[in-house]
Amino acid sequence: MQEAQRLILERVRPLPSERVPLAEAAGRVLAEEARALVDLPPFPSSAMDGFALRAADAPGELSVVFRIAAGHPAPRPLEAGEAMAIATGGVVPEGADAVIPLEHVVEQDNRLVVSGSVPDGANVRPRGGDVAAGDAVLATGTRLGAAQVGALAAAGIASVACARRPRGAVLATGTELRRPGEHLAPGEIYESNGLILAAQLATAGATVAGPVTVADDEEAHRAALELALEADVVITSGGVSVGPHDLVRKVEAGLGVEEVFWRVAVKPGKPLAFGVRDSTLVFGLPGNPVSSLVGFELFVRPAVLALQGVVDHLPPFELGRLAAPLRRNAQRDELVRAQATTDGEGVALQPLGGQESHMIVRAAGANALVLVPRGEGTLEQGSVARYLRLA
Repeated sequence: MQEAQRLILERVRPLPSERVPLAEAAGRVLAEEARALVDLPPFPSSAMDGFALRAADAPGELSVVFRIAAGHPAPRPLEAGEAMAIATGGVVPEGADAVIPLEHVVEQDNRLVVSGSVPDGANVRPRGGDVAAGDAVLATGTRLGAAQVGALAAAGIASVACARRPRGAVLATGTELRRPGEHLAPGEIYESNGLILAAQLATAGATVAGPVTVADDEEAHRAALELALEADVVITSGGVSVGPHDLVRKVEAGLGVEEVFWRVAVKPGKPLAFGVRDSTLVFGLPGNPVSSLVGFELFVRPAVLALQGVVDHLPPFELGRLAAPLRRNAQRDELVRAQATTDGEGVALQPLGGQESHMIVRAAGANALVLVPRGEGTLEQGSVARYLRLA
């Protein structure tokens, strides 16, 4: 598995960047460091509703001389013996060095009684306390989620340089395949792999053409693949094994695809193929739905993320505790579908019944893939195992 990932990632060439308005940047990946245009906050501000005052004046009785609303600074500096009411986020007036909460004082007729001392700087957010103008907000290779977009906006950044979205093309092969909703004749099945892979590509940040269903015919394969190879990432499902109707690898070779490897010591997904034509990455995933699902997470998603410049692009395995024993496979690493739940001792991993690679409905109940390294013996119940979260 690790060798296959290495061979794939060695052939990834990061995509060029483009300028993206911040409102459209969620899910994109920064192609250059983003720096703040302003101090944040841009002025000393109050952390709560209360009264701005001089710490040296507490305890004592103060005159309330003004009420500061957010967006409306005080008209003059605060003098000794004075206080100003202030809303959360309001500009702390010049001369004040602390804010006391409403509930800690008694106010009557614009007179404020402060019964205790107030620390210097209490409840005041200093200018630039979050970030200073010119400082880095986010690093190159950061994938932008809600918090990251919010940080960029607060720092005054209206647009960012992002890697171009990878263009993905998905081809599901098989004469027996029909679209959901169509009538099934004897021997036919509904096509699901293309939809699985298109959804996975989208969550990895790619735009998706297809899925396209291709019959087991050499000319049909050639026509579909010629068009698909204009994309950055091509994913085929089915047709990569050794049967008489497995045409994908043969047709791809005729179209100039250099095969880097075929077959990986992993279950499910052993007959996976990978090749390149110029800068296009070409993945041939097996036809069983769970094999396609797992193969994408292990091998395709890292490549799609790396195309966009994501730094941590390898599958993010975490540690959990097995709720049942799992037998190891002497020849292949195995990814076992499981339910990950949290209990008082951490994450418990409960393997699901029905691990055959065609059982996509059973797989829909899984939220984790447990890695069972190849070898002899059994991983015992309660032992620590690595697992990959499934969205």
